[in-house]
Amino acid sequence: MTEERDILKNWRDEHIFALGQSLALFDFYQTKILECDRKLEVALKALEIDNGHDVRHLPKVRTKGRQVNTPDFEVRSALYRVLGVDLTQIHGIGPSLALKLVGECGTDLAAWPSSKHFTSWLCLAPGNKISGGKLLSSKTRRSSSRAAALLRLAATTIGRSDTALGAFYRRLSARAGKAKAVTATARKIAVLFYNSLRYGMAYHDPGASQYEERYRSRVIGNLQRRAKAFGFILHEMPAEPDTAVS
Repeated sequence: MTEERDILKNWRDEHIFALGQSLALFDFYQTKILECDRKLEVALKALEIDNGHDVRHLPKVRTKGRQVNTPDFEVRSALYRVLGVDLTQIHGIGPSLALKLVGECGTDLAAWPSSKHFTSWLCLAPGNKISGGKLLSSKTRRSSSRAAALLRLAATTIGRSDTALGAFYRRLSARAGKAKAVTATARKIAVLFYNSLRYGMAYHDPGASQYEERYRSRVIGNLQRRAKAFGFILHEMPAEPDTAVS
């Protein structure tokens, strides 16, 4: 009580009034956010009538803990009952982001015949500016799509993870820069999102180490083919003997 009296003594009346106004606004907005969450929950339950996928088949949660600004209901379970797939198994996509992507793209992606059409619509695929049969530019087009912005955000966060997508992002970022790495990783996430919704694909991350091993094998294979084309054969160098003195 003594501390409270000291605070009230040092604060001016206009400061206390402004603080009260801010608190009232905070409580008001929190109430309105909860109303929006209830409306979202009702809308998702209405979609369950046509599908009603059994939530008992929902895969094990990949990350524990509640994300910031997540709606005030079980989004992951609600989306699974509607879609029949768990989009949060794709690294970079949490429950809140999955809900936003579905809100932007819908639950049926049949309007896009393939993932290439889908990523082109998102302006995440390389451009194809041709004149006179010559490729002038392969830069991606500018886009105001909210779905593309969400996928780019997912790509940025996944760059720090110990996953195959994270390893891809870091390797491309070191070679071509962060901007191109974000776009390319966002495109990969978009393809996974498309295949999950369109074909019910269940994503399983192979891990960063397996990605690096596959990348190494691919590079070695390319080198061997190029060497063979020039009449050479590549051989692995023998391991150097251990010369450490015991």
